[in-house]
Amino acid sequence: MNLLIMGKPGAGKGTLASIMQDNYHITHISTGNIFREEIAKQSPLGIAVESFITKGELVPDELTNNIVKSVLTQGHFPNGFMLDGYPRTKDQAIALDRILTELNMPLNFVVDIEVDDEVLLKRITGRRVCSGCNTIYHISLHPSIKQDVCDVCGGILIQREDDKEESVRKRIQIYNQKTEPLLDYYRQKNLIVTLDGRFKREDVFEFVETKLGITHGNH
Repeated sequence: MNLLIMGKPGAGKGTLASIMQDNYHITHISTGNIFREEIAKQSPLGIAVESFITKGELVPDELTNNIVKSVLTQGHFPNGFMLDGYPRTKDQAIALDRILTELNMPLNFVVDIEVDDEVLLKRITGRRVCSGCNTIYHISLHPSIKQDVCDVCGGILIQREDDKEESVRKRIQIYNQKTEPLLDYYRQKNLIVTLDGRFKREDVFEFVETKLGITHGNH
């Protein structure tokens, strides 16, 4: 089962992907995570993408396409993959079609997670990440026991630059302008299935089994 997970920043793509990975063993490929790892290492790729990401801008197509192609070519996906955070534009989608055709890995579904913009803004700007172990918290939805200190490792909790309000508003605006048209592209291919972004864990299992037709989860 090869999937794309689409949705605005903070819609719950990572949460859905982790549930899918843990219960259905489908490999999660997040371009955002790849970029953040490279930035942390200050690799040539990390340095190249950092200036775009901190401003809330999209990383240029060619750079992103090459990274995704490399991951898909070198990876091993016995139960399929979920791409999260890519494609972001129609040009990237066309590039992905070419890559998947070359590798004989057809897409089965595009999962579109729908959430209201203002709900997203509250969700993302309240997010805090441990500077030590990367555990994610939320100041109202999932706070740490001791303010600004990680429950897991005792590290300091920080707000990522791209989680600050100005950057979030810009990311949502870019999504609405550039990524929404992608949904039409995939609609024409009859690949879109929609998930309500207010989902709970049990909703995900029902969605996966009824909409995607996967029934071999071990939950």
